[in-house]
Amino acid sequence: MRVRRGTAIARAMAVTIVTATACTALMASPARAQPDSPTIGLGPADTSLMHGDLASTDSTGNRGPGVGARLAASSVPGGACAATFVGRDGMPVSLCTQFLATSPPSFAAPTVTLFEPRTAQPLASTQLTKGGLLGGVYGYLDDQDRVVVADGSGSVLRVAHRRTARGWQVYVDDRVDVRSHIPAGDAITGLAPDFDGRVWFATTHGVVGTIGPDRRVTSTRLPAGEDLGNGLSVRRSGASIITTHALYEMRADAGQAPRVVWRRPYDRGPARKPGQLTWGSGTTPTYFGPGGDGWVAIVDNAEPPNLIVLQSDTGSTVCRMRAFDRSGPGTENSPMAWGNSLVIPSTYGYQYPPMAVDGRSVPADAPFVGGATRIDVRDGGCHRVWENGDRIATLPKLSRADGLIHAIGYGPLVPGRPQQLGPIDYVATDFATGRRVETLKVGDAPVDEPLELTGTISADGTMWQATVGRMLKIVPGPRTLANRPDPVRLAGVGQSGT
Repeated sequence: MRVRRGTAIARAMAVTIVTATACTALMASPARAQPDSPTIGLGPADTSLMHGDLASTDSTGNRGPGVGARLAASSVPGGACAATFVGRDGMPVSLCTQFLATSPPSFAAPTVTLFEPRTAQPLASTQLTKGGLLGGVYGYLDDQDRVVVADGSGSVLRVAHRRTARGWQVYVDDRVDVRSHIPAGDAITGLAPDFDGRVWFATTHGVVGTIGPDRRVTSTRLPAGEDLGNGLSVRRSGASIITTHALYEMRADAGQAPRVVWRRPYDRGPARKPGQLTWGSGTTPTYFGPGGDGWVAIVDNAEPPNLIVLQSDTGSTVCRMRAFDRSGPGTENSPMAWGNSLVIPSTYGYQYPPMAVDGRSVPADAPFVGGATRIDVRDGGCHRVWENGDRIATLPKLSRADGLIHAIGYGPLVPGRPQQLGPIDYVATDFATGRRVETLKVGDAPVDEPLELTGTISADGTMWQATVGRMLKIVPGPRTLANRPDPVRLAGVGQSGT
């Protein structure tokens, strides 16, 4: 997921509350999503980060709802929740933002909202200082079940929750002021912990910094004119950051500001495409491959767009190929990864709210045809395995436990009908073949417009997924043989991709 000045949260917000207020373990494969968990600073694996893990693989070791899934509960939280986390206490907590008006565009300050795990009803929330839209989208859950997020005051907050005699309370437990490192008019867009106990942050206009365990703040400014709208991806030796012009590998030595290890420009195309939020790549970089982070992948904004896989240490090219064949030629979603395999959904033609996008698109609009493709990196090159027609409209999650891709989306495009009206479905797709194995209606657009929001799959198989108007709790059906992954089918998946 990515967003330049309003991207993810704008997307999440724009249509977000406009409608909201109006209506409301890998079975046989040794492949790892990332090398190890951080020594400190991060909550439960698989449910503490928007992109699933620090490598941004958008994958999880938890089973999803899958075959026989059912909608167990829902609520109207009063805002679009761009990211949901589940802590060690089992309590879902989300970053939500309410859209107030369209003329002129107006957003409320983001909130951190706590949900009841059985009923999905909101229990308590606290409002943050209004600022950059992305500050209320990108965040993570720390090892004390606190949401780490930036607010409009130029601070990085840790927001905790507790039960009191008067009920549940959500409150700011810690605050680090980073205003001296952020120019006027700029705002933090991305946050992530690293393996040395630091917090990395990045701003819309190219400031990349760290907050040390001693609360010392350091920062570096990337070249002027290069903006950021995507999340950070982190590995043990550094971080991958993409701007509207180039991909960077960066490192931060103890007590020192982040420094550039290598920079690789990419083809940003002639303009923003319909279905993307800004002019440039829409992908948060994804670490994957040898050792769990030996390669890094992005999709550029060329015409047509390319998948580019580089060596993480050197920036040298591993392989490059056309990202899509039959699907729409563009994406605002990061590649999902498992072993040496990538799955890329197309968002080309997706209609974001006007206030969520930055600049004109070329062409002005296009049908949202959808589609997703799996590409394996092997034998010294990129190889397409399958491509389907799934019209996914959320940031999907790939389960390494059941071998399925879990998402929310639309049915087939119907000629003569507005492309984003009609039923909204939970869909489960077989990672090995690209075939749909489950379709469950969970709502109707525009009330349940998915807005490319991010879902989370908890340890019990529940998928927590927000729409523009609701929070959905989608759970597994009875545990039958049909629900269980086939160990033979999964044995080689995620390694060579075969």
